[in-house]
Amino acid sequence: QVQLVESGGGLVQAGGSLRLSCAVSGRSGVFFPMGWFRQAPGKERAFVAAITWSGGSTIYADSVKGRFTISRDNAKNTVSLHTNNLTPDDTAVYYCAAARTYTKPLYTRAYEYTDWGQGTQVTVSS
Repeated sequence: QVQLVESGGGLVQAGGSLRLSCAVSGRSGVFFPMGWFRQAPGKERAFVAAITWSGGSTIYADSVKGRFTISRDNAKNTVSLHTNNLTPDDTAVYYCAAARTYTKPLYTRAYEYTDWGQGTQVTVSS
């Protein structure tokens, strides 16, 4: 099992930026595919972005493509989500997730992830 702790959320005006971070602990030296999801009030948890264990490949939801960037630093055991040009539709709780499975390099479905953080709130005002 791994522990995931998100940080970096907050209140930002439309057009602004935030850098979300996810600290990964519990399996030193072992790296997994990671992802970010978000859940707005009254909506299901939705895929945002994912990155392979090495950081060599990424994939994004269409709604954030070109605005968000996922990255990782395995030396520091962190995964980041850089969010730019935020809109009120981006308001949600953002979750970091790890996929401790090795069936494919990238995962976009919530059920494919085995470990989740507690989430960090992002609120974008108009």
